[in-house]
Amino acid sequence: MSPSSDEPHQALGWKDHWKAMIAMAVVSLGAFQYGIDFGIIGGLQAMVPFLQVFGVEDPSTPLGYNIPPDRQQLIASLMVLGAFISSSSAGFTAKWVGRKLSLWIAAVAVFASTALMQTSTDIGGLYAGRVIIGLANGLLMTHSQLYVANAFKPPFSRADRASIVDIYLDFHYYKADTVVKHIQESLPSRYRGLGISFVTYCTSFGSLIGTIVDNFGAKLPDRRAYVIPLGIVHIVPGLMSIGLFFVPESPRWLAARGDLVKAATALRWLRPAAWPVDRELADMQAALDAEASLGSGLGYASLFKTPVDRRRTIIAVSALTSQAASGAIFILSYGTYFFEMAHVGNAFENTCILVGVGAAALLATSLLITKFGRRRRMMIAGFALCGAAQLAIAIVYTVRPNAQSSGRALVGLSVVYLFAYNSLIAPYAWLCGGELSSQRLRSHTFGLATGLGFFSAWLTTFTAPYFINPDSLNWGPKYGYIWTGACFVTAFWVYFYLPEVKDRSLEEIDEMFEARVPARKFAKYRCTGAHVSGEKPLPEDVDEEADGGAEKGAKE
Repeated sequence: MSPSSDEPHQALGWKDHWKAMIAMAVVSLGAFQYGIDFGIIGGLQAMVPFLQVFGVEDPSTPLGYNIPPDRQQLIASLMVLGAFISSSSAGFTAKWVGRKLSLWIAAVAVFASTALMQTSTDIGGLYAGRVIIGLANGLLMTHSQLYVANAFKPPFSRADRASIVDIYLDFHYYKADTVVKHIQESLPSRYRGLGISFVTYCTSFGSLIGTIVDNFGAKLPDRRAYVIPLGIVHIVPGLMSIGLFFVPESPRWLAARGDLVKAATALRWLRPAAWPVDRELADMQAALDAEASLGSGLGYASLFKTPVDRRRTIIAVSALTSQAASGAIFILSYGTYFFEMAHVGNAFENTCILVGVGAAALLATSLLITKFGRRRRMMIAGFALCGAAQLAIAIVYTVRPNAQSSGRALVGLSVVYLFAYNSLIAPYAWLCGGELSSQRLRSHTFGLATGLGFFSAWLTTFTAPYFINPDSLNWGPKYGYIWTGACFVTAFWVYFYLPEVKDRSLEEIDEMFEARVPARKFAKYRCTGAHVSGEKPLPEDVDEEADGGAEKGAKE
């Protein structure tokens, strides 16, 4: 048992950690702000007062106004571009600026960008505001999650080898006492899942609040229709900025800077009086030393240097970015506008229903992943359902375009689609990507995957208007034909190339990749510990079956 274990303090419940919970709630407001912005901006493009200022008159559309495709694509994609830039530079801010100051800087940027969008009647001012708020959102999402839980597995013995466990790996699906012992930024290891889940739920519920605000704002006849929803964005960063004055800086960041006195002070604020702060601080320092040792000499070229690392990198990155193939970013970014142009009743109310179902699906994920099936099966089912829903939408609008019954079908099928995505695809994609990358290369793998993920999101938001806008191709719901193919192809990829590693330790996963086990045989493979201890596999455990680029595989 490692010294980082907190078993002697299992009697301490979450109420004893109330200060850490308050700190978690304060910094999670950053994720809530990101969700609100995402929810609000999608609805603005379907508001007549907004289109009167930034769009053009178009009697052929249901609203009598429309927004040119080039403007539409930039309004959505510039925020993603800004988030990509700031999150890509998060290594600098995470190392030198700190969590709290980074969040304060982001809050100031939110205030400035939102004020610019509220007061500007020029499209250039709107573009500038979208870029700035994207930069802010990237910092908010990165540093709120880092503050809540950034875990590391310290080296205590050969059987308990060192490995970096990136923040995105820390979903609540892991069992801390059976997989790894974590050194946290602010929350104890017992509550790391709660923290990461809370950040995720804050983003989802923020989107729901944003769509609800849009629903009420859309009823106003003038510029207030979009100015007031944008004004709501000021509230959350304001509350977070005030709350940050009362919570300490991340103890782990302070320790990484060498300021152990301040790190100890921060830990004593966050932990109950009976907590062994000195022991946790010592574990934290050991973890940081090991992380520095592991990270030395590694770069992105290391991801593809050996056949095993190359296979693990390709699978992990593909799993993480597979979410883009579902087309979810299109629904989330243009859902209200999409509904409006498809002649679907009250587009804003239907969007509220859609986003609310998505939030409920996230809550259902915990039950699904622990009680039912395996992750491969869940993802295959998710992509199949998403593909089928998109295909049904496209067929309905091919046969009966703009009919009232088609509109009802569009709403119902969109609900099915988003529930499948949020409960069966998104969380599993992050989880599989975190488990399957090489442990010593995890941070680089996530860096590559994050970059590709943002690029995919940008590409989708940038190109979607060409397909759905009446002034361009005007496919409308028939755009689903494209995403049907993408979903089904990804489902086939998951079946043939994504290994099943549910309930496997990181050491067992290492062994199976070293043994070149085919993806479809991971679930039943019996690990011997040979590769963990440095021994070679027994001859009878190896055959010649190739899988996913590997030349040899292990028998079940």
